[in-house]
Amino acid sequence: MGIIAPSILSADFTKLRDELNNIEQAGADWIHIDVMDGQFVPNITYGPIIVDACKRASNLVLDVHLMIETPDALIPEFAKAGADYISVHQEACPHLHRSLQLIKSLGVKAGVALNPATPLSTIEYVIDQLDFVLLMSVNPGFGGQKFIPSCIEKIKALSALLAKHHSDAIIQVDGGVNMDTIKIVSNAGATSFVAGSAIFNTEDYKQTILALRQNM
Repeated sequence: MGIIAPSILSADFTKLRDELNNIEQAGADWIHIDVMDGQFVPNITYGPIIVDACKRASNLVLDVHLMIETPDALIPEFAKAGADYISVHQEACPHLHRSLQLIKSLGVKAGVALNPATPLSTIEYVIDQLDFVLLMSVNPGFGGQKFIPSCIEKIKALSALLAKHHSDAIIQVDGGVNMDTIKIVSNAGATSFVAGSAIFNTEDYKQTILALRQNM
């Protein structure tokens, strides 16, 4: 059974506690928290204070995706706020191994996120440090974008690369995951699915999450 990780980027922040409770009751597995700084990506979202609020409001796993420059400076703050998983972008980490070691030293699961055009070869020598790999299937920065079809081959290649290295790292896909795309993403080898507008823009979260699972 795959991991459904609703992205609160698409949630209604005027009632965030209710939104978190609703997706938890609807059967979600993780909460995906997209952190953007207006530098690495052209959007600005939120920081550790929202992670702390989510930790206090929900029992779900907190999956924090750092789309920021110089993530090492803030990783300890996000860990302290309650992150269970933290992913950093390979493109933002000149010393990627060090960044992953920092995350793991704080008792948090460590992951690397890759933009659509970033080759898998950039992470081959840190695979032994990875608990998960996040493949962006849209260009990061905004929700509601369309899935980039070429990412399917990338998912398949990542699955083969992890098998080659005897890694059980989770393959997470973020961007354009919905009823129409989740099956091909799952068949390609993904095991964790980030969905924002595909869940939060519906009337019945439970029915939507159930349908996503059935479509895997």
